[in-house]
Amino acid sequence: MPVRTRFAPSPTGYLHIGGARTALFSWLYARKYGGHFILRIEDTDRERSTQASVQVILDGLAWLGLEYDEGPFFQTQRMARYQEIIQQLLDTGHAYYCYCTKEELETMRNEQMARKEKPRYDGRYRDFKGTPPAGIDPVIRFRNPQDGVVDIHDLIKGQVTVANAELDDLIIARSDGTPTYNLTVVVDDMDMQMTHVIRGDDHLNNTPRQINIFRALGAQPPQYAHVPMILGEDGKRLSKRHGAVNVMQYADEGYLPEAMLNYLVRLGWSHGDQEIFSLEEMIALFALEDVNRAPSTFNPSKLLWLNEQYIKKTSLRRLGDLLRDKLEEMGVDLKGGPTPEEVAEALRDRSSTIKQMAEAAVYFYQAPSGYDEKAARKHFKTGTAQILLDLADALEKAPAWNGDTLHRMVAEFAEQQQLKMGKVGMPLRVALTGGSNSPDIGITLALVGRKESLRRIRQAAQWIQAKQSQ
Repeated sequence: MPVRTRFAPSPTGYLHIGGARTALFSWLYARKYGGHFILRIEDTDRERSTQASVQVILDGLAWLGLEYDEGPFFQTQRMARYQEIIQQLLDTGHAYYCYCTKEELETMRNEQMARKEKPRYDGRYRDFKGTPPAGIDPVIRFRNPQDGVVDIHDLIKGQVTVANAELDDLIIARSDGTPTYNLTVVVDDMDMQMTHVIRGDDHLNNTPRQINIFRALGAQPPQYAHVPMILGEDGKRLSKRHGAVNVMQYADEGYLPEAMLNYLVRLGWSHGDQEIFSLEEMIALFALEDVNRAPSTFNPSKLLWLNEQYIKKTSLRRLGDLLRDKLEEMGVDLKGGPTPEEVAEALRDRSSTIKQMAEAAVYFYQAPSGYDEKAARKHFKTGTAQILLDLADALEKAPAWNGDTLHRMVAEFAEQQQLKMGKVGMPLRVALTGGSNSPDIGITLALVGRKESLRRIRQAAQWIQAKQSQ
């Protein structure tokens, strides 16, 4: 039977880092073996599930490029099927009605805790044959086997054995008739013929219960692989307090999806000392048995480093498109300025994200509204105004307005003035950009353009003169 994996998020929030990694591992496993990757939306929590969250999940998968072969399937559209299976379990004696009130369950729990026992349902209605109590809408519980064990051959954690005596009779339908998670997930995995379920190890305690339901239905359980959790750098489970954990937040920040995929695949999986993987390499090399059993630590600095590497090797055409989109999103008018591809080429080795690149690119399209206070204090000295005016006159005669020519002319001007290059180049950089950081001064002049560069240089000289005359 071909490999069939699935990603089954609940639409109660965004697509977080842990969910994205689970989706990636499931996708890679299916792709490696020529199988199918299915998307299932587990939306039975109607109070917390929203269409907006569904869309965020779809957007996140689309951004990462994790295309699914079937779906999305929605559990809320499968209620009739769940009811059919619940009735089947009742008819075959694998499920029963439980009439316990909340007060009874609370008393049961308190008494067990007082005896230092593990709180659990005691099965009091398991073999009930009497008259049901009046006025109570019963839940339906699964009749879990009381003897024997459940052997889980986990593809990551290895052999896990759980005694059935440790498991109580879980609720499979609430008092209002709605099915619970452990029932719906088994029915879906059975009907959708899942061969491998790759999910977070917070679900490991559900697995023996689900296997027993599979067996009660006469179905073959899938193989399971429980991925260890992701921790923050403080050693605690990754959460909002650790910063950006929504994958679409990284998209907004200007991370490249292939960098994110590369980072996610290395969160708990490795292939020797290799750090950077193409998508084709990920598919070819990924193996569940190589996933670490210990939790992984989320390292934002490592992700940023990876993004820098991908920016450096991404095509200029694509970088230009991404930069254009980000600049337009920022409200920057690109008319009359250099092409985004030219700017991306100048800034790619100086940028960690597309957002950072865009923020650094603004001065190529619009004059700075002022000068960085620290940069102006350091580089706009007595005599600087005249140097800039003389430099503008020299540059106005440039035979060609390109990076090499302009860099050479600035260097020759500094030599003629018997000044170090920094005494000319740095004030010029502040005049052009408003700050002290930019690419090579010749490239910066070339991209700003002849007319605009000369105007900014002379305007800076006037600003210095006005400042010094106060």
